[in-house]
Amino acid sequence: MTDRTVKGPASYFPSTEKRYGRRVAEWLELIRSSPLTKHMELVGRLKAEHGLGHGHANALVAHTLAGGK
Repeated sequence: MTDRTVKGPASYFPSTEKRYGRRVAEWLELIRSSPLTKHMELVGRLKAEHGLGHGHANALVAHTLAGGK
């Protein structure tokens, strides 16, 4: 039997979409298009400019910087 439970940063994605009203693909593109490159700078931007909570912002940035699609 295969365990299909989503783990890691992607486990936040369903609640991120529900809470903030944007698809994850939109958030990832926003992060990729940012001139910022450091993890915590990107997290700070998402929190300050878009009102994301720390956990959601951190998960999106971690996934993006790890090469997630």
